[in-house]
Amino acid sequence: MTATLRGASVAHARRALAEQFRAGGIDAPDLDARILISHALGLDHAGLASAANRQISDLTATQIERLAARRMVGEPVARIIGEKEFWSLRLAVTPAVLVPRPETETVVELALALLKDDGARTAVLRIADLATGSGAILLALLSELPHAYGLGTDVDVEALHVARANALRLGLDTRAAFLASDYGAALEGTFDLVVSNPPYVASADIAALAPEVREHDPRHALDGGPDGFSAYRAIAADAPRLLRPDGHVVVEIGAGQQRGVTSLFAAAGLAITATRPDLSGITRAVGAKRR
Repeated sequence: MTATLRGASVAHARRALAEQFRAGGIDAPDLDARILISHALGLDHAGLASAANRQISDLTATQIERLAARRMVGEPVARIIGEKEFWSLRLAVTPAVLVPRPETETVVELALALLKDDGARTAVLRIADLATGSGAILLALLSELPHAYGLGTDVDVEALHVARANALRLGLDTRAAFLASDYGAALEGTFDLVVSNPPYVASADIAALAPEVREHDPRHALDGGPDGFSAYRAIAADAPRLLRPDGHVVVEIGAGQQRGVTSLFAAAGLAITATRPDLSGITRAVGAKRR
């Protein structure tokens, strides 16, 4: 790759890299090539287009080759460049956290819709994000709710470092705090909104996940216990204590888990109020309130 890119234009390098990815069976070859070359050159999308005829230096060609080699063996682009866009926010990601995924935006969408129905989107709100990881859900909500304050919990101290750094990077650190806790166990007081994208893959099913997930996402953020519902049991047990009388809990669920989560929530005294599908039509977010 380096030899073919030395002296090449940015446009040629982008085409060559996309072709290599396409031949290697990468799902989104053109997009991945654009992102990696933009990263190597330190340019955004518009800057990359403007630089189409610029000649790539030998040093940059070598850097692009190294990035491409990592992608060709299945490392996700977000892991390679160390960041991922979620809800139009640029979030840093490290090996300590899940890469935020588009389907998780359904949690944000449903939470905002429920608050809008309550007429509460302009109110001073208190939000808890359980198993916050990179802070994606909490920070997306705070970006939409200027009077809200949030508290994110995680059992992994390194993940909390990432979430704090993301809050600072986005200018949301004055309204976001992070605490080491097993879901809501260490939380005190009540919240208007409790959200979570917890681990929900059954332990035995992790081996069958796509390599990009299985080999690069932290196992504790994937493993939902023997049946995939361990996290939902913990959340259901804490929710009645954590929710204000009119508060909502919104969680992400895996495919086929709606009935099981509904049953767990009902047994804890929660009533399902709404669900939201992802772009594939799979129910991905479930909202509930205290009965």
